[in-house]
Amino acid sequence: MFAGIDVGSRSIELVVVSDGEIIHAERTSTTFDPVAQCRRLFAAAPACPVAATGYGRELVAKHGFDREVTTITEIKAHALGAAHRFPEARGVLDIGGQDTKAIALLPGGRVAKFEMNDRCAAGTGKFLEFLANVFQIPVEAFGAYALSGKPGVEVSSMCTVFAETEATSLMAKGRDPRDIALGLHASVVRRTANMLRRVGVTGGDAPVVFSGGVAHNPCIVHLLGQALGQPLLVADDPDMTGALGAALWGARQE
Repeated sequence: MFAGIDVGSRSIELVVVSDGEIIHAERTSTTFDPVAQCRRLFAAAPACPVAATGYGRELVAKHGFDREVTTITEIKAHALGAAHRFPEARGVLDIGGQDTKAIALLPGGRVAKFEMNDRCAAGTGKFLEFLANVFQIPVEAFGAYALSGKPGVEVSSMCTVFAETEATSLMAKGRDPRDIALGLHASVVRRTANMLRRVGVTGGDAPVVFSGGVAHNPCIVHLLGQALGQPLLVADDPDMTGALGAALWGARQE
């Protein structure tokens, strides 16, 4: 058995694999005490070595939690996790709480090229969560709400504050809030599709895995599929991809 833990800015995922199969998986919010949250996840999981990834991977390495700990970068972890679930994949898009990663894959989950936006929350889960609050809609329902809108509203700013200003200005002009929500989602898709193109993933004959929490958003999934000209590959639990990749990598090092 080998565990993988992905400590992100918004959530922490833990996966335990045995012979390449997931035997335990759990997710929790990061909160303001990620050490306590990691300890709680480990207490409920089988005792085994662990590979840590995510922005908090060094935190796991520092505390140890009575386990043998190694670390792996987020890029490698998501690439391995995505390729394990979808061997045909040639690209990965991970939109997490506060960063976005676009990865071009070689066979076997090897990384050919990648681009990562971790300096700004634009286009991330936090961006969508903030704007969902502007519409007074739970973020879990924001995608379905946006899908009910009609195209035609352009939102040019990807800065969270300026996007809010744009949205409220459009509302004041009488534009349908659902159309504005769709326009906001479209702005996220333009940004992320461009990231994929810059790393050489253009759709068509390059199947793309969508991982991370934002992959639960049906509007982003739909619009990205349109932008790339093909449906995206989305697992039932896309936010577990990084932890899965870390566990698989750790098991290979044994």
